[in-house]
Amino acid sequence: MDVKIIPCLNDNYSYLIFDRSNKNACVIDPSESKPVIKAIEENKVKLKYILNTHHHYDHVGGNKELKEKYDSKIIGFKDDKDRIPEIDILVEDNQIWKEENFEAKIYHIPGHTAGHIAFHFFKEKKIFTGDTLFSLGCGRIFEGTYEQMFNSLNKIKILPKDTEIYCGHEYTLKNGDFCLANDANNMKLKKKIEVIKKKLENNLPSIPTILGDEIECNIFLKAKNLDSFSKLRDLKDNF
Repeated sequence: MDVKIIPCLNDNYSYLIFDRSNKNACVIDPSESKPVIKAIEENKVKLKYILNTHHHYDHVGGNKELKEKYDSKIIGFKDDKDRIPEIDILVEDNQIWKEENFEAKIYHIPGHTAGHIAFHFFKEKKIFTGDTLFSLGCGRIFEGTYEQMFNSLNKIKILPKDTEIYCGHEYTLKNGDFCLANDANNMKLKKKIEVIKKKLENNLPSIPTILGDEIECNIFLKAKNLDSFSKLRDLKDNF
């Protein structure tokens, strides 16, 4: 399975994933249609499915135009059926979504929004986490609770440590500054930040990140309990 990272809007990432054998493709969180269409045409693939992690406009803005242009099916969480534009297929927590050669486990990971989900392509060891888990960070809590977000992160944390994480935004460097401010002696974190800086200087995305690295470097995944996580999340909101 190939993954093409598509920069969208100001700092969003959408992802075009496709099967090399038959050129069928999915796009995850199309913020806008134009850059996605460009990637589809460059890679000569057929867009069969649009996968949404949550309903925020910067993750679903391209849904309607892409669906109309390619006759694609839109997949999202069952409780967001009235909030995700043009939704066709409703999925639920712990379900295996399987179509063509695509197979992903759905995790309901609320906190940022009530209906947020992740798509875990477990055979390929890749998870698309939207705005729940970022490289060196986690999402703001808008509709959920601290406890929900803490539990959602812990759901992801127990996956195989070599899982690749694809998140919704390029926030990594600023997230790294916060982690460093609260974990100043973490040498692995310092090395990771240096690698990230070099990537960004060369106009390369910092994504994907590896779960094992995040467990060692991401201050939110290092939080031992709900109380310490909640305090960190409050600090980050005002950082």
